[in-house]
Amino acid sequence: MANTYSQLFIHAVFAVKYRKSILIDSVRHKALAIIGQQIKDADCTPLIVNGVEDHVHCLFNIPPKYAPSDILQKVKAKSSKDFNDERLFDSPFRWQGGSGLFSHSYREVDGIYQYIKNQEEHHRNVTFLEEFLLLLKDQNIDFDPDYLFDPLV
Repeated sequence: MANTYSQLFIHAVFAVKYRKSILIDSVRHKALAIIGQQIKDADCTPLIVNGVEDHVHCLFNIPPKYAPSDILQKVKAKSSKDFNDERLFDSPFRWQGGSGLFSHSYREVDGIYQYIKNQEEHHRNVTFLEEFLLLLKDQNIDFDPDYLFDPLV
């Protein structure tokens, strides 16, 4: 084939360092907008960026020339720098190391979009840890529960 045709949708999930609940309402909208802009700046197309106090979900389309982990590493690094430059938080902001990266087909996009959109409602009944474990199991990803997150402080 002379051209490359692709639709690569990535659902990324990542947490605040130590899963601290600091993405409170007063800063969350600004923080999510910064993350969305960083995804655009990384040559990807954000479909939705949403989250709650301790973690963020993003759904984006990624060109095949990029590795999702490289894109997310850049987004996390640049967004935390922007948060700190803009002094969104009282102390220096850091993301938890690592993330969840899940690929989805075009047919799944609407369902994933709605899931991300309804994060606040979803987390009335489910903790982030419970949610993340379910996502890993749903995608049949092997993991060691002792190494999912940094210890809480």
